[in-house]
Amino acid sequence: MNSKSEDDAMLQEAQERLLRLSPDRLRVVVDFIGYLEEREENEATSELLNIPGFKEKLQRAKQQVQAGEVVKFDSIRRHV
Repeated sequence: MNSKSEDDAMLQEAQERLLRLSPDRLRVVVDFIGYLEEREENEATSELLNIPGFKEKLQRAKQQVQAGEVVKFDSIRRHV
């Protein structure tokens, strides 16, 4: 895992490199970033769906929301 300063340095380097690209190459980079985001989202979704019972619990939660069987978050108090 990278530290905040390492992440900031990578973002700075990426920005500097992006500014030097032609518009056509920049479009390729943007498309590739979109592809990477989609892959990451799909991997996270797959990970959740592989949890035993997750699909059923998610479906039940959706039904509870539709039936109004919910509690507003603001009304929940936690004593920490």
